[in-house]
Amino acid sequence: MTIRTALPRDVRAIYNLLKAYAEKELLLPRSYSELYDSVRDFLVAEEEGRVIGTAALHVTWEGLAELRSLAVAEEFTGRGIGRGLAGACLAGAGAMGIERVFVLTYVPEFFRKLGFRSADKSELPHKVWGDCVKCVKFPDCDEAAMIWERQANR
Repeated sequence: MTIRTALPRDVRAIYNLLKAYAEKELLLPRSYSELYDSVRDFLVAEEEGRVIGTAALHVTWEGLAELRSLAVAEEFTGRGIGRGLAGACLAGAGAMGIERVFVLTYVPEFFRKLGFRSADKSELPHKVWGDCVKCVKFPDCDEAAMIWERQANR
């Protein structure tokens, strides 16, 4: 398994991975247009030429990014692929000088193991909520907000 930067040719596979999780209301769906527009934000995990996982690091403000759209094909879960993708996103954040990365998640224990701490949603700037209005659960979001801070994780 390798983790690499996503390419436009990967968008269909990314779309299908995200769609499977979105249908279970575990993450926001992304349109093909959104994915092509933000393909540079995405990483993919690939095995034998097949995209089996994806995650994105989306810069939202100076010093702040969101780790979003983390999804692994169901038959590949439990193999550390999600952890590898999240770690690669955090490494990318560090390389860009980003000090804080947040997630909105239904699986806080997963992110706690990566060094994220629980956070109040009010700690996040209003700009963050641009995608939330597309969610069927808006404004009654039941996801947990968590933040990873580079200083705390050195």
